[in-house]
Amino acid sequence: MKISPNANPPVCKVMNYGKYLFEQKKKAKEAKKNQKVVEIKEVGLSMTIDVGDLNIKAKQTQKFLTAGNKVKISIRLRGRQMAHAELALDVMKRFFELVKEVGVMEKPPLTEGRNIWMMLAPAKA
Repeated sequence: MKISPNANPPVCKVMNYGKYLFEQKKKAKEAKKNQKVVEIKEVGLSMTIDVGDLNIKAKQTQKFLTAGNKVKISIRLRGRQMAHAELALDVMKRFFELVKEVGVMEKPPLTEGRNIWMMLAPAKA
């Protein structure tokens, strides 16, 4: 292994290559162990959800966000609800107002076919 390759002549160290590889793998394993894996939790809402149910879902979402997880909020539109998708967007905005002190909107509400979803991330402390 080269200690100082820019010196004249270069300074090298004779070592056990197998032991060196083992040390490198051990360091990589330790670094991987200390990583935080961010999970994506999903909370489903309904376009016709009532205040009590919305508050319960908001409390659950706050738990997820304070634990450091991202949360995907989704609404599935059924039948004639497709004609009034703006009401579902209002539900999303009301829901975000309930959880905005612990989370930030990573992606605003998007419409994909019959689904409307948004992504929330934990707020930086």
